[in-house]
Amino acid sequence: QVQLVESGGGLAKPGGTLTLGCRASESIFNFPVMAWYRQAPGAERTWVARITTGGNSYYADSVEDRFPIRRAYNENKMYLQMDSLTPEDPAVYYCKTGRLWGQGTQVIVSS
Repeated sequence: QVQLVESGGGLAKPGGTLTLGCRASESIFNFPVMAWYRQAPGAERTWVARITTGGNSYYADSVEDRFPIRRAYNENKMYLQMDSLTPEDPAVYYCKTGRLWGQGTQVIVSS
């Protein structure tokens, strides 16, 4: 069974950077679209960014130009580099492909 495992969450200061990773248990060439979502406490899970096997990337307005997404095929991983973090960014971040979700990794932004 395919699994997705996120990593890289933690504590960062406002304006800081965190890089999240999502490792797949098989080649990510098998996943036409991979995406990141996030869910803040008491809120719905919302889409953050997605990337295709062709390298096309798409972003929610709230993270455009701050959270570049990329694939590392040699690692079977997808990354989300979170730059210029703001107090609106804390959440549990999930990776997704198809109907498969990872378990999530928590991001905290605090000075």
